[in-house]
Amino acid sequence: MKIGNVEFESKVFLAPLAGITDMAFRQVCRSFGAVYAETEMVSAKALSFGDKKSFELMKIAQDEHPCGIQLFGSEPEIMASSAKLAVNEGADIIDINMGCPAPKVANNGCGSALLKNPVLCGEIVRAVKESVNVPVTVKIRKGFVEPNAVEVAKICEENGADAVIIHGRTRDQYYSGQCDLDIIKEVKDNVKIPVIGNGDVRDIRSAERMFDYTGCDAIMVARAALGKPWIFRNLTEYFDKGIIISELTNEDKLQVMREHIELVVKYKGEHMGMLQSRKQIAWYLKGFKGAAQFRNEAGRLCTLEDMYNLIDRVLVSNK
Repeated sequence: MKIGNVEFESKVFLAPLAGITDMAFRQVCRSFGAVYAETEMVSAKALSFGDKKSFELMKIAQDEHPCGIQLFGSEPEIMASSAKLAVNEGADIIDINMGCPAPKVANNGCGSALLKNPVLCGEIVRAVKESVNVPVTVKIRKGFVEPNAVEVAKICEENGADAVIIHGRTRDQYYSGQCDLDIIKEVKDNVKIPVIGNGDVRDIRSAERMFDYTGCDAIMVARAALGKPWIFRNLTEYFDKGIIISELTNEDKLQVMREHIELVVKYKGEHMGMLQSRKQIAWYLKGFKGAAQFRNEAGRLCTLEDMYNLIDRVLVSNK
C-alpha cells in the first residue's frame, strides 16, 4: 500500500505510544517486520519554544525509514511551523494527533479534544499540508463523546490528508470496552484515502477480523506489542505469506528483551536507560513462571548487570 508517495512492503504498522515508542523500541519492532512506525507524540508548541527534550523525541535512526513524526497541538500556524522542523529531522510522514485521551493533552484543546471542532481539524491539516512536501496523516478516534469520526475524516481528506488512522473508541472510553469496528468500516466507506485501523489488534485472528470486517488498508498494533515485538513477525508472515509460525522459546524471548534494553542503554545511558526500561522488562516477563515476583524485581533494576542476573534467575525458574 501507499500513503502519498511513501510505499510500504506490508500492511502491519506500529502505533505511536507516549513514553514507549522511542527509537530503540521502534527498531526492535522493525526488526520483526513492522514496516512503519511513528515517534512518540511531540508537542508542536514545545518545538516552537526550542524545547530540547521535544527535539530528542524526533530523533530517527538511519535504518528505520520510512518513519513518521507525530505532532500534537491546536494552533494551525504552530503546527505548520513544527511540521517543517520535523521534516528537517527526517520525518517521511507527518502524523497529526487528534486522538490522545490524556487529560493533560485534551484539556488543553489538543489530541482528542480536536474532535469537538471538525472545522479546526481541517484547518490544521491544511496548514500542515501546505508547509511540507511529505504525506500528512491524521490519527483520530471514534469521537470525543458522540461518534463523529466520519465527519472529521471527510473534512481532513478535503483539506489534504493523505491517510487517516482511526482508533475505534471514543475519548470517554479511553482504552476500556471493545474497539468499534463499525466506525472504522464507516470511515473506510466514506473516504478515498487509505484508512488504517487501530484498536484491539492482539493476534492473527483479531487482525484478520479487522481487515475482513472493515476493509481497512493497513492496521496499527499498539499495546499487543508491549513485551512482544515479535507479534509483527507473526502477523506479517501470515498476511504476506499465509504462514503461521511457532512461538519463540523462553530463551529467545529473553534474548530479545536483552538486546532491546541494551539498545535503550546505548541511546540513553545506563542510569536513565534502565529507569525507563523497567516497565519494558516487566512486560517481557509476563507469562513466565514466577512472573509476579520477577516483575516486582524489575521495578528495582539499576544496571545492565542487574538485568543479566535477573534473566539468569528467570531461566533457571522456567526450565
